[in-house]
Amino acid sequence: MIPGILLPAVLAAFLCLTGSIGDEEKTKSDWVLTWSDEFNGPDGAPVDSQKWNQATGGHGWGNKELEYYTTSTRNAHLENGSLVIEAISEPYTGPDGIHRDYTSARLNTREKFSQAYGRFEARIRMPVGKGIWPAFWLLGDNIKSVPWPGCGEIDIVENLGSEPSIAHGTIHGPGYSGDNGIGSPFTLPENQRFTNEFHLFAVEWEPGEIRFFVDDNLYARRRPTDLPRGTKWVYDHPFYILLNLAVGGKWPGKPDETTQFPQRMLVDYVRVYRRK
Repeated sequence: MIPGILLPAVLAAFLCLTGSIGDEEKTKSDWVLTWSDEFNGPDGAPVDSQKWNQATGGHGWGNKELEYYTTSTRNAHLENGSLVIEAISEPYTGPDGIHRDYTSARLNTREKFSQAYGRFEARIRMPVGKGIWPAFWLLGDNIKSVPWPGCGEIDIVENLGSEPSIAHGTIHGPGYSGDNGIGSPFTLPENQRFTNEFHLFAVEWEPGEIRFFVDDNLYARRRPTDLPRGTKWVYDHPFYILLNLAVGGKWPGKPDETTQFPQRMLVDYVRVYRRK
């Protein structure tokens, strides 16, 4: 959930045109489903508490975010077979006394599901607008004993609402985190926007390699050789899943007069696979 270093413009343009790197990506027949949430409950229902935690707070989350994350079904609920994470412009003071002008939701599977390696994917329709920042990402489940960034972070997709055609995939670890995360962009062709329809975002993660996909187009590959000299590859243990919709922050900046509320991040499903 932190901005990363982008590939040079020439390479990024090449990736968008080709849609893939090499011929090593595997077909879905190579994977076995291990965990999923299809979000098929009744309209207005809360998220499944057997699968998800709902984080709360308005302390900025290390990114100077402007929202307060709540457990309200106004901010996270099921609707028409999808999860809706909704950012609302409203004054809100939490039980911790922190006041914010926006509410939203942040879900995670910490201590409920984690996995090392595999394919992690979600079909998402993004929100849009200056200062809007949705993300689907993973954190190392050893974060209590090895604080971030030592636990590792894999941002499967982040999208800035002010750049509705660009998705970012990034890794963060000790010595390459925050603004120094190692990331790449994927740009939709012909001025298409991630807010117009659902798109599939995924990583395929194996020992020594993480591959990033949009709509099954492989656009980036990360290996230990990509890391800064003297830093450590920390992607060899289980990670858990996060979904959130932030408002504001160091990377997207603040909403402005063009930003409309409420904003909705729609998630059709989240699925996790292991290699056969």
